[in-house]
Amino acid sequence: MQLSDQRDIKADVATVWAAILDADVLKACVPGCESMTGNPTDGFEAVVVQKVGPVKARFTGAVTLSDMIEHQSLRISGEGKGGPAGFAKGGANVTLAPSDTGTLLSYEVEANVGGKLAQLGSRIIDGFAKKMADEFFTRFQAAVEGPPDTEDVAEDAPIDEKKKSWLKRLVS
Repeated sequence: MQLSDQRDIKADVATVWAAILDADVLKACVPGCESMTGNPTDGFEAVVVQKVGPVKARFTGAVTLSDMIEHQSLRISGEGKGGPAGFAKGGANVTLAPSDTGTLLSYEVEANVGGKLAQLGSRIIDGFAKKMADEFFTRFQAAVEGPPDTEDVAEDAPIDEKKKSWLKRLVS
């Protein structure tokens, strides 16, 4: 299964880059993620609980970041084992580019499954993988942009002042 899409994130490229390398941000963005530890250099270890059709499983696995060109692009690869349910593996090529409103994040995702999960059929698996990718990048966009802070911000204020960044939320 392969898909591609893009998001226009209202934050500068450096902020988006820092967020995609942060374990806490990634944990908040991966649907069903119970834990995420590690760092961009050595990789991350994650535990994710998901239900695909009638199969519910706890996946333990590794996420690695590679082909990194700072503030421009990277590849996110992951592989998880779900015991009797099987395995899931996939990756995303992510590119960042400045846009009029902040950063244009483009991604191409591919996913593969095996074991009981593979017996569910490609339509269920493809639909689930698309939903997971969409949900991840929707959550990522929300985490980076933060909630609107309209109390005392002028309408023509810069983007960074209109939104609380993910970093400010982590520090507060």
